[in-house]
Amino acid sequence: MFKQRVVFVHGAGSFGAAAWPRQHGMALAYDALFLRRHGFDPVAEPVESSFAEDAAIVLRSLADDGRGAAGGHVVAHSQGAISAMMAAVERPDLVFSLTLVEPACLSLTAELPATAAHRTLMQPLFDVRHQLGDEDFQREFVRRVFSAGPHQPSTPEEKRSARRLRLQSPPWEAPLHIVPGVPTLVLTGGWEPLYEEIAGYLRETGALHRIAAGGHRPQDSAEGDRAIRSFIGEVSRGQASRAS
Repeated sequence: MFKQRVVFVHGAGSFGAAAWPRQHGMALAYDALFLRRHGFDPVAEPVESSFAEDAAIVLRSLADDGRGAAGGHVVAHSQGAISAMMAAVERPDLVFSLTLVEPACLSLTAELPATAAHRTLMQPLFDVRHQLGDEDFQREFVRRVFSAGPHQPSTPEEKRSARRLRLQSPPWEAPLHIVPGVPTLVLTGGWEPLYEEIAGYLRETGALHRIAAGGHRPQDSAEGDRAIRSFIGEVSRGQASRAS
C-alpha cells in the first residue's frame, strides 16, 4: 500500500526521531522521515549551520527515491521551519503542505516589534559567538531567551549540543523573504510574543494558526499532536478527492 511521505525537520535541540516523540506513530499511516539537519550528528563534531544545506536536505528527502512518487508533507520546528519554507519556495510542487511549529522565521517579520526587540537582545551575543566558549554561549543564550539558568553540560553529547547551539546562524539572517503558496498550518504554544507575531504574519498570508499547550514544544502535547495529524490528514483527503 502506497503511503504519502511526511518529513520532520527538527530545531536547535534534539534531532532525528528524538525530536518528535509524539509523532512516531504517524509512521503507521505515512512514510515518515525524521531528518537530521546539517551539522547534527550523534558522533561527529558539530559544524557551522547552513540554511542552504538544510533546505537541500529537505528537498532530497522529497525526491522520488524509488517509492514511485515525489513530494510529501513537511513538518518543521523552530529553526527547522526556515529550511522547510525555503524548500517550499524553491519547489512548491514537492511540498504538499507545511506544518510550522513555533517557526523561527524572523527574516519575514524583521520590521515588526517583537522580532525587532528579540534581535536587539540577541544580536550582541551572536556577534561574539566565535569568541565565546560553547558553555558560555549556551548559558547566556538560555538566560536571554528563557530567563533561566541552563543545565551544565557534562556528557559528550551535552557538550556537542552546546557547540551546535553556538554554531547556529542567527535566524534573522536567513534568505527567506517570501511565503510559499502551499497549504500551511502554524502551531504555537501561546507563551512568547515573538512566535505569535510570526504566526500572525503567516496567518495574514493565508496560513491556518492553532495554539496548543507545551510552551516552545506544542507538538509534544496531545492537542498539538492532534492538530498536526488532523491538518495533514485533511490536506491528504483533499488531494485524493481532486485526483478521483
